[in-house]
Amino acid sequence: MATASVAFKSREDHRKQIELEEARKAGLAPAEVDEDGKEINPHIPQYMSSAPWYLNAERPSLKHQRKWKSDPNYTKSWYDRGAKIFQADKYRKGACENCGAMTHDAKSCMERPRRVGAKWTNKHIAPDEKIETFELDYDGKRDRWNGYDASTYARVIERYEARDEARKKYLKEQQLKKLEKSNQNGEEDAASDEDEEEDDLRVDEAKVDESKQMDFAKVEKRVRTTGGGSTGTVRNLRIREDTAKYLLNLEVNSAHYDPKTRSMREDPLPDADPNEKFYGGDNQYRNSGQALEFKELNIHAWEAFDKGQDVHMQAAPSQAELLYKNFKVMKEKLKSQTKDTIVEKYGNAADEDKLPRELLLGQSERQVEYDRAGRIIKGQEAALPRSKYEEDVYINNHTTVWGSWWRDHQWGYKCCKQTIRNSYCTGAAGIEAAEAASDLMKANIARKEAAAEDPTPTEEKKLATWGTDVPDDLVLDDKLLAEALKKEDQRKREEKDERKRKYNVRWNDEVTAEDMEAYRMKRVHHDDPMKDFLH
Repeated sequence: MATASVAFKSREDHRKQIELEEARKAGLAPAEVDEDGKEINPHIPQYMSSAPWYLNAERPSLKHQRKWKSDPNYTKSWYDRGAKIFQADKYRKGACENCGAMTHDAKSCMERPRRVGAKWTNKHIAPDEKIETFELDYDGKRDRWNGYDASTYARVIERYEARDEARKKYLKEQQLKKLEKSNQNGEEDAASDEDEEEDDLRVDEAKVDESKQMDFAKVEKRVRTTGGGSTGTVRNLRIREDTAKYLLNLEVNSAHYDPKTRSMREDPLPDADPNEKFYGGDNQYRNSGQALEFKELNIHAWEAFDKGQDVHMQAAPSQAELLYKNFKVMKEKLKSQTKDTIVEKYGNAADEDKLPRELLLGQSERQVEYDRAGRIIKGQEAALPRSKYEEDVYINNHTTVWGSWWRDHQWGYKCCKQTIRNSYCTGAAGIEAAEAASDLMKANIARKEAAAEDPTPTEEKKLATWGTDVPDDLVLDDKLLAEALKKEDQRKREEKDERKRKYNVRWNDEVTAEDMEAYRMKRVHHDDPMKDFLH
């Protein structure tokens, strides 16, 4: 019960309270009413209906189970779609370069891109949109109908009402036509129509009787009964003599059969005679007949919907099929129109007669006279056909075009015999230099091959410890060697202790023979077994 606060009750009061609750649950007593006059469900558990003691509730209520604190920051309002706040007369700095509105930039502009934007034309400035920000609560963020205008559904109702009106009008016109036709033909024709309708009804009744007499098994099942009641007859349309599809081929690697959907897509007997097979897999039916047409109809409906047509295959299949038929008619008409246009412009070589020999060989009755030098004396010279590409364009001082010379599977310029496209023409001097370089390279290659065939013995030179050639007349100065040894000791001490290195250090890059000899003498050989006893 939704009690106010837990107070002391005697045993008798407690028993009466329990009896009252049981009566309310059984519907014998009226339900308890809260502060707002609403009935409280007696089946609510006590731990939910009892208010906490710190709320000091005087009357039973369920307000403590509801959200009674409302956050003033949250709102349930929505954006004012399409609202405008200001219409400018000229372009303002920082506005959209395309339409001229201040509330967005050119990248996020939703208007059609203009050839010349409003920034430069200063005309047709778009108004500023109303920018709003809302802080929605938990339910407002997840409300899928938030901001929905219920008045927009009136258009759907109007469309369906218009369709119903058109249907009624069409049926009325058909009835009026039938009445006019019956009045024109007279009573005899009307009697004959009645006889034909009776014959049609008899034929339909005969078909129904034949379907009842077919040897289909009847399966008795209970239809919407709970333990007893009327039973219905469900007719099983599968003939029992037919072999199940999963029994046609019992090999393990044959076509897969899915027992859940009762489908076998592949052909269970691919090697059998197609004239003797009555089942070739579900894919045979999916890719042939009306199934393929239905797929094409679905694809057309999807594409039409993506392009803005209000068509849905499942909601309005008749409309989708009618649109598809109109589409095929228009497509064939457009294809034939395009074909006729091409034939009219270029002709049809398959249907027309052969062209005359004069036109094929370019001969005509035009007379042109030339002199001994080949200049035209009388008549007009035949115009040569021009290409859409640039001809006789010489670049980089070349006197011939690219591709006028060919050598070693490479194209080049004939004037300088270069194979680099963007090279500068060097003329005859470049040709001579290229030939000299080629001859020199051939001579070097021949000399190298001759040297490889007859190698001359080379004297082994004694290398110094620091990697250079040791001259024969090398003499080391004892004083300089002693100084170099002292410097090497000082350098090693500085390497061990960085604090002894001075702030301003001067480096001498000149290395003498005495310095290298001192370095060699002081160097530690890590592969020497006596290295620990040297220093």
